Amino acid sequence: MAGSRSATPVVLAVAITGSVPRKADNPAVPVTVAEQIESTHQAFEAGATLAHIHVRNHDESPSSDPEKFAAVQEGLRKHCSGMIVQFSTGGRGRDPAARGLSLKHRPDMASLSTGSVNFPTIVYENPASLVTDLASQMKQHGVRPEIEIFDLSHLHGAKRLVEAGLIDARPHVQFVMGVQNAMPAEEHLLDILLTETRRILPEATWTAAGIGRNQAVVMEWALARGADAVRTGLEDNIRLTKDRLAASNAELVGLAADKVRSHGRRVATPAEARAALGLA
Repeated sequence: MAGSRSATPVVLAVAITGSVPRKADNPAVPVTVAEQIESTHQAFEAGATLAHIHVRNHDESPSSDPEKFAAVQEGLRKHCSGMIVQFSTGGRGRDPAARGLSLKHRPDMASLSTGSVNFPTIVYENPASLVTDLASQMKQHGVRPEIEIFDLSHLHGAKRLVEAGLIDARPHVQFVMGVQNAMPAEEHLLDILLTETRRILPEATWTAAGIGRNQAVVMEWALARGADAVRTGLEDNIRLTKDRLAASNAELVGLAADKVRSHGRRVATPAEARAALGLA
């Protein structure tokens, strides 16, 4: 029966707030540390077991302040027992030299993009030297990377990190689909990515993130293909329909949990999520 204890668990990740100032578009997007902790706690109660974290400056611009990351993490560990905390090392609006500063606080995971890509108005730059440096810092601090795949070549970037001994042979990869000027959200492309992942990284776990209106359909494709995790949240999508914005991260998590159950699976507990992604 869908949702029964015998069903295969799925890690439910919530990306609570991105690096683009959007609070004016939707007041539900959490910006301050206190707002992020409260929004994530609500999402946790709705079933999320992994939180993807960005932080902001007072003017809502992207921040690399490691102490803000630490403050969010402290709040989540207090209020969301066992939840996986994943810091972003993304580069939009952040000094490349500062992107790894928060890793000293030893979150469970951190995002790691393995190549550059066009975004709507910028080039998201991830030169090989920076990728190697961030991977080295994650290894040093015992932080498990989530490999962000914006292009097929990025899978081979991950393979090079495995060959260099900077990440293990069972990485967790996320296919990001629907970013303007980058990889389109097209179902056959997901199959191509999965085929290549299974060929060169056969032990990898995986998920897929659909951006904007692509969020729900990419989640459906991922679940239909047995994904280890799914991702939702206001970072990726603030609109449920043409006429209605999402009320909260928790609402999006609830909808994602319904999709998981509709595929005969169930949302993983925090302990199951940690085991699935190779975390203590």
